[in-house]
Amino acid sequence: MVTRILLLEDDPAIAHTVQFSLEREGWQVEHQSWLHEARLSLQQAPPDLALLDLGLPDGNGLDLCRELRQQGSLPIMILSARAEEWDRVLGLELGADDYLSKPFSPRELVARVRALLRRAQASAALPVANQGGFVIEGEGTRLLFEGQLLPLTRRELGLLKTLLAAPSRIFSREHLLDAVWGLSAESLDRTVDTHIKTLRAKLRQAAPQRDPIRTHRGLGYSLELDDD
Repeated sequence: MVTRILLLEDDPAIAHTVQFSLEREGWQVEHQSWLHEARLSLQQAPPDLALLDLGLPDGNGLDLCRELRQQGSLPIMILSARAEEWDRVLGLELGADDYLSKPFSPRELVARVRALLRRAQASAALPVANQGGFVIEGEGTRLLFEGQLLPLTRRELGLLKTLLAAPSRIFSREHLLDAVWGLSAESLDRTVDTHIKTLRAKLRQAAPQRDPIRTHRGLGYSLELDDD
């Protein structure tokens, strides 16, 4: 089946470049310039990946990013001229799987999109233990904790599955970056920490009495399944 990508971008020149680069790879791109048009398109035919600009004529792409993450685990990449670390961290905290600052090279964009799609398709590859209150469903794409479905981003799902693959093992930030972000990882010191923070918040929301993720100062993170 053809991979479908939604592109939300109000700059015609950028949209043309992005669409041309992606369609050359064999992917089908639907371009929308307005937030309300993108919402309508998503309702009619959900894509395999979404590329979202932030500053739009009728709103902010971050609002759509938040909405999409609450609904499921669709891979999301933000394309924005806002290159400050705070903007990038905010985008990741609201559920984006990747953040690419403008201007960017079409080659880098294609590589990142390919990495997101590959990880989405292989999300069930890691061995996981269905124990300690965690249950994996939907061929590895849905994760329940204490009976509650977790609204996880692709990165959060990857982190949690990596930790679940070896309970009590301490994973360094470098290991987690390589396992979850792979070739699309950037050297942001806060990348793993930011995702662990949002992951913990979602776990607490599902089960306030549980706090299974452990921080090991100077070493990394581990998951303890016997936390009651």
